[in-house]
Amino acid sequence: MNKDKKVLFDVGMHKGEDTDFYLKKGFNVVAFEANPELVQFCESKFSTEIKEGRLVIVQGAIIDSELDTDRSNPNILFYRNKNMSVWGTIDSNWAKRNEKKGTENEIVEVLKIDFKVCLEQYGIPYYLKIDIEGMDRVCLKSLLHFQQKPDYISIESEKVSFKELEEELGLFTKNGYDKFKIVNQQNIGHQKEPVNSEEGRYINYEFKDGATGLFGKDLPGEWVGYSYAIQHYKWIFMGYKLFGDNGKITNKFLRKIAFKVLRIFTKQPVPGWYDTHAKHSSVI
Repeated sequence: MNKDKKVLFDVGMHKGEDTDFYLKKGFNVVAFEANPELVQFCESKFSTEIKEGRLVIVQGAIIDSELDTDRSNPNILFYRNKNMSVWGTIDSNWAKRNEKKGTENEIVEVLKIDFKVCLEQYGIPYYLKIDIEGMDRVCLKSLLHFQQKPDYISIESEKVSFKELEEELGLFTKNGYDKFKIVNQQNIGHQKEPVNSEEGRYINYEFKDGATGLFGKDLPGEWVGYSYAIQHYKWIFMGYKLFGDNGKITNKFLRKIAFKVLRIFTKQPVPGWYDTHAKHSSVI
């Protein structure tokens, strides 16, 4: 299986916030989206690129085919969030969690997608961006079946269970990724594309809310090893525990002091939300 340096995967296309960036940088894109309304929106938004063959949209929900107990049914239930379209998921536990935050879901049926089959069909991308609520690790598990790997991967990191966060990083290492950057997505609007961009052409792009941002060689900061990444996430999870959705510290004065302490160690806004970017060991 060959790897195409000109092809990127956008797994979790949403409204095309990342696909737009990748296409304008000069890459070809294979994008995945489960929400039929968002697929229709993006088919209209990127109609020219689709006609030119620069964009392929795969419609449906990526599932863990190994756990599929109803293989005769090509469809699966998808919880489409009426308030936060980015929170659509096939994971009922995630859907319930989002409802506790005051949002409402409606259930629709969508096609099942086997990510391993898609990798066989479309090839191994240069960069793989993953952001699908509750199913991110399925993509990493699918890569275990292939000798070739993307040079770079990003994944929306787990923020509830530290054990599952360790499992995410463990899947990275099993796939041969040994360098990491932990990126606070709260800061994406402030990212600046380097003028001497090494990832496609320079376009002076302005990132919007919901975008993943820079990737690969253009990503700011130093690449770190597994041990440092785990330690850094321990501080981040402390921030989640104290100031997250169900944070323990509610007193404004105590929050202010704790914010300052945690920012010293994490060097990031607290609690924020994070993506893990990984570089494969074969990349110099």
